[in-house]
Amino acid sequence: MDQLRQSLLDAPIIEKGEYQYFVHPISDGVPMLEPELLREIVIRIIRKAELENVDKIVTPAAMGIHISTALSLMTDIPLVVIRKRQYGLDGEVPLFQETGYSESEMYINDVEEGDRVLVLDDVLSTGGTMKAILDALTDEVGAEVVDVVAVIKKAGENELDDTDYNVKTLINVTVEDGEVVVVDAQGDE
Repeated sequence: MDQLRQSLLDAPIIEKGEYQYFVHPISDGVPMLEPELLREIVIRIIRKAELENVDKIVTPAAMGIHISTALSLMTDIPLVVIRKRQYGLDGEVPLFQETGYSESEMYINDVEEGDRVLVLDDVLSTGGTMKAILDALTDEVGAEVVDVVAVIKKAGENELDDTDYNVKTLINVTVEDGEVVVVDAQGDE
């Protein structure tokens, strides 16, 4: 069960301005995502996340979709994708998200007041996307966030540090001198 660790150590690094970005099958879809790696990740999420009485898995487009789909298939919990496109459907909730290298609007559909949700994403880096999602789900929708999981955490300060939100992670890494360094192979509880 160390395919995730090894795949991160092998990940190429690119620079977007001053931001060092690792390119990984889970976060970018390249290189090719092997089923064994996805299976390992989903098993680890099932073991770590609080899934009892969760009504919906909620994930932002696009790179959380494959992980969340696999988790939904393994747990029979329905999946809601937070989209980057507005549809104008009844109950649609907009949110503004900002990351270390981009900003945009996203839209939540099919999550209602009182829904118990697991929020799942591929990478927690600056925390901008996750904070915007959690704030919108709790403050605007009225959903109950049962648990929050990010597969990979890029260690360092993020926007969730001074909040009450707790994000579980499977592995924590940093990028130093153009290479991924594993800071905590077990992630955050």
